[in-house]
Parts: sequence; structure tokens; C-alpha cells
Amino acid sequence: MYTIKEVAERMEVSEHTLRFWAKSGFFPFVTRNKNNIRQFSDNDLDWVKIVKCLRSVGTENKLIKRYIDLCIIGDDTIKERYDIIKQTKNKANMQMEELKKQLEMLDFKEQYYKDLIKNNLKDSWNPINKRNRD
Repeated sequence: MYTIKEVAERMEVSEHTLRFWAKSGFFPFVTRNKNNIRQFSDNDLDWVKIVKCLRSVGTENKLIKRYIDLCIIGDDTIKERYDIIKQTKNKANMQMEELKKQLEMLDFKEQYYKDLIKNNLKDSWNPINKRNRD
């Protein structure tokens, strides 16, 4: 069994976030010890992994709760769970494409600045430098 602090460290999520997710009903089987401290099992860590994944893509809490509830209901809900995962994956792919564009821009700017430094040049794209020329 793991404390919330141990889970936070292991899963790289803040304790505050884990408490919020627990209060949101995302960890239906987390127990509490005699001191009322949450105790996470290895199985609960699997719930944390999927919640973290869904949240990292921006899935709404309401949809995550629906997914958790469907898991609890059982195999009759596999199709609906599949739809949620597919929808989330599509969203993640769109975010990935946007990140690729951002990386391309950053790669370009990195090379641009390297060239400026190497050749001791002024930044002709900097709006301040353009303003001072006008």
C-alpha cells in the first residue's frame, strides 16, 4: 500500500492533484487506514495512470468520471469506453501536430540565433531593432 505522498512521487503528480482526483471519484477503490489516510494499492496505481493520461490531453473531468464508472460497470461498456479512448487519442494526435509545428518554429529560431551569435550580427527580426531603424 502507498500513501498519497508516495503515489505523487512515483507518478509525478502533485499530492494536491491526487486529492482532487480522489474527491472527484477517479479512484473508486482507494481505502483509508485507521488514521483516515488514503492507501493506494498497486491496482489503484493503474487508475492513477489512466487518469493522468486522460487529464494530460485535456479530457474533461466529467468524461473521465464517466470512463471510470463504465469500467466499474463492466464489459458491457467496452464499446463506450473504446469511444472515449478513441476520442482522446484523436485529440492527442491533433495536439501532437500542433506541437510539431511549434518545434519547427523553435528549431528555426534556434538556428537563427546561433547564426547571429556566430557571425556577430544584429537581430533584424526583433521589432525593437526595426523600430529604431525607422
